[in-house]
Amino acid sequence: MDSFLLVGNGAREHAIAKGICRNRKVRLLAFMSANNPGIAELVKKSGGQMKIGDIHSPREVSEFAKKHKPDLCFPSPDAVLAAGVVDALQSEGFACAAPTKEAARLEWDKSYCRQLLKDFKIPGSPKFGIFQDAKQAASFIDFLGGQVAVKPAGLTGGKGVKVVGFQLEDASQAKQYAMQLLAARHGGLGSIVIEERLEGEEFSLQAFCDGKRVFCMPLVQDHKRAYEGDVGPNTGGMGSYSDANHLLPFLRPRHRDSALEIMQKTIEAFHKKTKNRFVGVLYGGFMATRDGVKLIEYNCRFGDPEAMNVLSILGSDLYDVLLQISESKLRKAPKFEKKATVCKYLVPEGYPEKSIADQPLSIDYSAIAQSRADLFYASVYEKGGVIYTQSSRSIGLVGIADDIEKAEEIAEKACGAVKGRVWHRRDIGTPSLVQRRIEHMRRLGAL
Repeated sequence: MDSFLLVGNGAREHAIAKGICRNRKVRLLAFMSANNPGIAELVKKSGGQMKIGDIHSPREVSEFAKKHKPDLCFPSPDAVLAAGVVDALQSEGFACAAPTKEAARLEWDKSYCRQLLKDFKIPGSPKFGIFQDAKQAASFIDFLGGQVAVKPAGLTGGKGVKVVGFQLEDASQAKQYAMQLLAARHGGLGSIVIEERLEGEEFSLQAFCDGKRVFCMPLVQDHKRAYEGDVGPNTGGMGSYSDANHLLPFLRPRHRDSALEIMQKTIEAFHKKTKNRFVGVLYGGFMATRDGVKLIEYNCRFGDPEAMNVLSILGSDLYDVLLQISESKLRKAPKFEKKATVCKYLVPEGYPEKSIADQPLSIDYSAIAQSRADLFYASVYEKGGVIYTQSSRSIGLVGIADDIEKAEEIAEKACGAVKGRVWHRRDIGTPSLVQRRIEHMRRLGAL
């Protein structure tokens, strides 16, 4: 019986664990920073082992691996990859289907990523500049007419980017924010990236990558803004949807093909630059604009919530796919069901600014089962048989159906089966929201 070590404990990791455990010949090992009840249950059912510790400690994770000897390892969250956990496991002889710290730099250093694309003439980058000096950053903001996005170069949990016209009112606020980021070294690096503001529709393309080729998963659209109507502060993602044809209603095949080409050229460029290969899941955040597809940023792992959408309809054996990736010989594109999905995140009251934590949730599991939705635990804990909220997103609920509208109805019904001090965006996946996306692209002339 093979064993699989998963490092991480969010809803994304719960989705990965569910996918792995569909193969009943695999024993799940889990190293978590907090006890995810769903992952813990899967560990127990598979006859595996788990430990609560510092997931960002290469030494602690390696010690756990040496004790239980997994056949395959999958460190998942971005900060875990940036900490070099994969490198430590590989140095002990363990196979990994995730990128090394150097390869994950595509995510944890946005300046490195932009420079790589520029050096190898890869299409898809907006106009950008990399700065360590606030005055130079301010001059570049003026050069771009004040219509910019300001980004910390390092990791910020998906909440550090601010855009003029959304989180920032004007160029003056953009300059002030750039100054604040540089002074605080927000994201852990001493530089920021200033980019031209793009107009279009965002989409997520996740791909399995064996170091040589990228294999496309169904496209997903995430919703970062906290409140209905796409307003409010940025979050880690309030929910997402995918379509049965694996595109999105506001996109055409050419958009997907352009994004996939950018990703393929990126891993080839990384190999040319470093002589090493990118192995794992590469996820590109893209925007379809009037001038074509533009890369917003890379993530070197599954998305959260996007992992819940795609892994819920994965028809291939996830363990087998990841094993082939680790051996750099993924033989064929994994299969996905021709189904639409809608994911809605239940989050604590006050999220994302001042979450009210430690609140009990009453979950009607039979009602969720009857609605045919999938449930994924995120930032929660279990005590005395009761699930309690923590400060971040609590539970992801995914509806699966033949079209987005029906999938949304399933997800919404499932959300109603969870009672407590939590809330969610009801508009995600609704016909009116999807139609606004289509009309936006038509107005831009991007369809």
